Amino acid sequence: MNNEWHVSGLVVQARPENIPRLVTALLAITDTEIPVQDRPQGKLVVVMQAACSQALLEKIESVRNLDGVLAVSLVYHQQDLQGEVTP
Repeated sequence: MNNEWHVSGLVVQARPENIPRLVTALLAITDTEIPVQDRPQGKLVVVMQAACSQALLEKIESVRNLDGVLAVSLVYHQQDLQGEVTP
């Protein structure tokens, strides 16, 4: 049984006029949130979660392939074990 959980934080850069469309596309990706938007600068902070590293990498790659995305920077990654007992 896989009980891993991965969380990543990304900064997505795009042209400001593409931000509304990208927000819609990003929020359509399962377990994706956008806690911060700087529309005039064309920047989004995106948080993605997945049950395994491969699924998370596929999500990040799908962001890179969205039309209008100029750059994606991974700024945070954490792997946790679900149900982990902490002393």
